[in-house]
Amino acid sequence: MPPFLWEQHSCLPLLPTADITELARYPLGSYLSVNVGYSPQSSADVFALLHKFRADALADGRFRLVTKVSEIGDPDTIALAFDLEDAGPLDGDLDNVARFRDLGVRSLLPTYNHANAAGSGCLDTEDTGLTSYGRDLVRALNAAGVFVDGSHCSRRTGLDLAEHTDTPMVYSHANFDTVWAHPRNITDDQAKACADTGGVVGINGVGIFLGHNGEHERAERVAAMADHIVYGAELVGIDHIGIGSDYSFDADDFNHELRTNPGAFSEAYTKWGPLQWTPPEDVLGISEVAGLDEVLAARGFTDSDRAAVFGGNFRRIAERVWQD
Repeated sequence: MPPFLWEQHSCLPLLPTADITELARYPLGSYLSVNVGYSPQSSADVFALLHKFRADALADGRFRLVTKVSEIGDPDTIALAFDLEDAGPLDGDLDNVARFRDLGVRSLLPTYNHANAAGSGCLDTEDTGLTSYGRDLVRALNAAGVFVDGSHCSRRTGLDLAEHTDTPMVYSHANFDTVWAHPRNITDDQAKACADTGGVVGINGVGIFLGHNGEHERAERVAAMADHIVYGAELVGIDHIGIGSDYSFDADDFNHELRTNPGAFSEAYTKWGPLQWTPPEDVLGISEVAGLDEVLAARGFTDSDRAAVFGGNFRRIAERVWQD
């Protein structure tokens, strides 16, 4: 198991009843970014959820709420911060970027799959890129010290984010379209533009984005994550690849949402059957499945290579972006 994991995106149910203790499935010493909203949520919803998650985390001695990189790395706690998957929960008020930042939101992506006031999404048939409001949002994120995230955005929107950000951007949980063709995966040009900002692409473990969505394809999903890491390291360099597994502790809720709200997604999501994810136990090799660290070592990745992918790269750019 790697000595340190920086998990750039994971999901609890977006409900006040969510059990934050589920996050203790990650080992002590890890850093986790936990989603607190996407396109359906209002700012009031997100503020309420942030206060609830923060209170629950503080009541459990295994977690530490962080806003600075220097606060990450305590071997006796799991460091927590939060992320948003859409600009919609800002309710059009860019001052909410700083308000959310003050409550621990350290990453925000402008569009979740479909177009909104900020730009186009990866499932849109027409890709018009980042809007004027979207460019203002990028400036607000830069000023607040929050990652500009291109995941779920359209290809042109992702390229526009790279052009307009003044700090390293991320794809918190995105795989490579060249390895497995899917509209949620990113092009080589997007990855290169991200790397040119100094940014990092976090590889996810979602079955439909890996080409292995069978219920029993757990080992195949880990191997496919390794395939994307190998490809990304060759394309943009090892310093620009990380982990954002997109593991959903709300798997049943998410699959229910796919069935009942297909307009938020597309056949590219729904035609594969219920979505399957790669749990932290499989990523870390603390289950019967060979972990990602072991698989990468077998493919020739050195100790320092693997340390960079599992946490060093995201930590390095957070030191630049978060304004410690």
